[in-house]
Amino acid sequence: MKRSKARTQVDEFFGRLAARNPAPKTELLYSSPFTLLAAVMLSAQATDASVNKATPALFAIADTPAKMAELGPAGILPYIKTIGLYRTKAKNLAALSQMLVDKHGGVVPADRALLQELPGVGRKTANVVLNAVFEHPTIAVDTHVFRVANRTGLAPGKDVTEVEDGLDRIVPDKWKMHAHHWLILHGRYTCTARLPKCPICPVEDLCPYEPKTPVMPASVTPRSQPKKGGFSRPRAVAASPRGKRARG
Repeated sequence: MKRSKARTQVDEFFGRLAARNPAPKTELLYSSPFTLLAAVMLSAQATDASVNKATPALFAIADTPAKMAELGPAGILPYIKTIGLYRTKAKNLAALSQMLVDKHGGVVPADRALLQELPGVGRKTANVVLNAVFEHPTIAVDTHVFRVANRTGLAPGKDVTEVEDGLDRIVPDKWKMHAHHWLILHGRYTCTARLPKCPICPVEDLCPYEPKTPVMPASVTPRSQPKKGGFSRPRAVAASPRGKRARG
């Protein structure tokens, strides 16, 4: 496999995803850097949909670190009980809010190391905030990105760190700003875990995954298929990142 060929195919891969959605954005609801940080932290081992059902009422009364810290774990808990690991997340949200007040003047820092010092904030959450708020070309790896990167052969890896490093090396600079959003949405709606929608996938011919889903349910209308080709980095792994934590 020639490196230049692989990069050409990766460029084509993201070009097709970009053609479908030129300006992808997070599906989490937020109105400020702090509310995005809170929403992303709450989304660890949970769906964006479940977080979006809980946060509007919470943010209506506590949309700043000071207000959230004053609310405290007990005050936060009733608003997020429908989200997985809600007890731990309530404690973390109150603690990170207090730390933002005490150490950062109530301002979300634009630094990965400082973000990861906050309770409940891991590398993925930090990368999402850096990308969405501060426009850093970071690539956050969640379960969808992990699956797509392995299944398509874009950046195979046994853990999220390997996948992130692989994506950072191979994704062309011009695509990095939106890369993780494209991969998240592709994994959420097309390259799904149990039944990938191969017949309507815009990069099906670039993906080595087998066996491909041959026929979609009647409710799904297949799109026209691109010309056949093939990724020159064949490896199909569809595992999920190991471990369950309330730190994203």
